[in-house]
Amino acid sequence: MHLFSVVIGIALLFTTLLDAFQTIILPRRATGRFGLTSLFYFVTWTPWAYVTNRIRDPRTRETCLSFYGPLSLILLLVVWASAMVIGFALLFHGLGSPFHDSVVPRGFRSDLYVSGTTLFTLGLGDVTPTSRWVREFIILEAGIGLGFLAVVMGYFPVLYGAFSRREVAIAMLDARAGSPPTVAELMRRHSYDGASEALMKLLEEWERWSAELLESHISYPLLCYFRSQHNNQSWLSALTSILDTCALLIAGVQGHESRQAQLTFAMARHALVDLSQVFSLPPAKNYPDRLPPERYDQLYALLCESGVSVCRDDRSMQRLAEMRSLYEGYAVALSRYLSMPLPPWISDTPRRDNWLTVARLRAQAENEDKDSQAKAPSFHLHDDHDF
Repeated sequence: MHLFSVVIGIALLFTTLLDAFQTIILPRRATGRFGLTSLFYFVTWTPWAYVTNRIRDPRTRETCLSFYGPLSLILLLVVWASAMVIGFALLFHGLGSPFHDSVVPRGFRSDLYVSGTTLFTLGLGDVTPTSRWVREFIILEAGIGLGFLAVVMGYFPVLYGAFSRREVAIAMLDARAGSPPTVAELMRRHSYDGASEALMKLLEEWERWSAELLESHISYPLLCYFRSQHNNQSWLSALTSILDTCALLIAGVQGHESRQAQLTFAMARHALVDLSQVFSLPPAKNYPDRLPPERYDQLYALLCESGVSVCRDDRSMQRLAEMRSLYEGYAVALSRYLSMPLPPWISDTPRRDNWLTVARLRAQAENEDKDSQAKAPSFHLHDDHDF
């Protein structure tokens, strides 16, 4: 018996099964920084992002980045399966390779073949064990392989269900805040009569969305690598724009929606900070100011033009800066790591979207209705009838 091979095989099996359990089944953040999954994403994502970010064309670059999430999921399953095959092969090798193989001589190559056919439950029967202990280990490996396949089959629907729920809200934000979403556009599109209630409802929905994001992406961090359908959208930009909006409402906008903004801000920031900690990312320290004084003045002018009641006192900009300091460092750190750009406060090059087209047509309809009412003849009724 080769004791060293047995110990290494058992250790590899234990590490792999524990890592798969923490990644798939355990509904909370996995403990430890040196798990097999963490090592896999560290080794694969860094070179993938480095090479992809050298692509000049934005569409091609974003397409290549979007391949990583689904592809990494498949490769991770391959890594787990390969580790278990090698682990049992080492265990068999440590027990002296007690197999009768008529094709190749007895050794580690034969052990790998037996381990692979057993884990994937092929059951060819061309290699037979000659030891009672090995027969029991083969039964154990076959059971683990069957359970592994069953768990994997249930793993994909859970992941893609969480991804789909995340993307629905991001797609709906396009009509409410533009694409990419910005604070100026969101506030402008909620400047009509009665918009305060609509804005409060929107913030309530994004408070729940942030809680669902926290729960699903802490349990399955690889979802953070899954990118949105459109190049100018991402879960990080949507979350950051909601935090920007809440910070503005709390620091410098008059209205009852500031109470809901505080609740949404707390939950959204919680999700942002915890996801940064999952990837062991400290908040960024030195980064360009997303809202310098001149941009703040421009934002203030746009809000005033839209009819938003903005608090323009001496400390309004300072209060907003204090609010931004609570989350922007974490947002920048995730943006740099995941190669997801953060949204601006004001869009310099607004893109055409469905909301602008519909709003323009509606404005034309209202103007034509006013013109038709002004041109319509008026009739006066008199009470002096002769009978």
